[in-house]
Amino acid sequence: MLLENKTAVIYGGGGSIGGAMARGFAAEGARVFLAGRTPAKLDAVAAGIRDAGGLAETALVDALDADAVNGWVDSVVETAGSVDVSVNLISHDALFGPLIEVSADDFARSMEKIARTLLLTTQAAARHMVKQGSGVILYFGGSDSGNRMPGLGNVQIGCDMVEAMRRQWACELGPHSVRVLSMKTGGIPESMGDAPEMDAVKQQMADATLTKRAATLTDVGRIAAFLASDHAASMTSTQVNISAGAHVD
Repeated sequence: MLLENKTAVIYGGGGSIGGAMARGFAAEGARVFLAGRTPAKLDAVAAGIRDAGGLAETALVDALDADAVNGWVDSVVETAGSVDVSVNLISHDALFGPLIEVSADDFARSMEKIARTLLLTTQAAARHMVKQGSGVILYFGGSDSGNRMPGLGNVQIGCDMVEAMRRQWACELGPHSVRVLSMKTGGIPESMGDAPEMDAVKQQMADATLTKRAATLTDVGRIAAFLASDHAASMTSTQVNISAGAHVD
């Protein structure tokens, strides 16, 4: 197994993407610790992993609270002996629309949320990973450098912030054998629910790919597990494009 005897922490582990990564990690032998704010969703993901023979635990953690984040990661290390993979999938506050119409206060709050949660969760994992001399920090939702689409408000800018943090963390943690990566998709139709009004949007996502097949949640989990494994030991400071050609680097 790719992640046997590894420990993974996932913020937003009760969501569709977080759950997919948790299942992917657990299927490859990792012990997964899921954090979030909705017990029912976390418990559902953990139960599915346990039913499949995997190891999963849950905790209510505010990923914007430094004491909560650091205390939880410290407890994970005390329990499992290490933290080998850290993933932050906390949802961002999307503000769609022309930037000229966006409230400065709303924009500032949304950017602060992204910056704060990524900084806190990465710091908490990095403290232990530097001591270990190993680890992988994985971000999701890499930016499209060729963006030419108006009306995205803070969305593209937020993704660009994630990429900037990924680059800075990678160069600072690299000498300690800690890798930092991000994943970029053209959208995951399965994560958008079953509402009929979303069918056209899902089809557009598939049509935008070269293969006419958008990435699935299973794809996300499998690729994330590979990136977190030693099979990807030479990969860091880059975003991994799983958009099936919808985005061209």
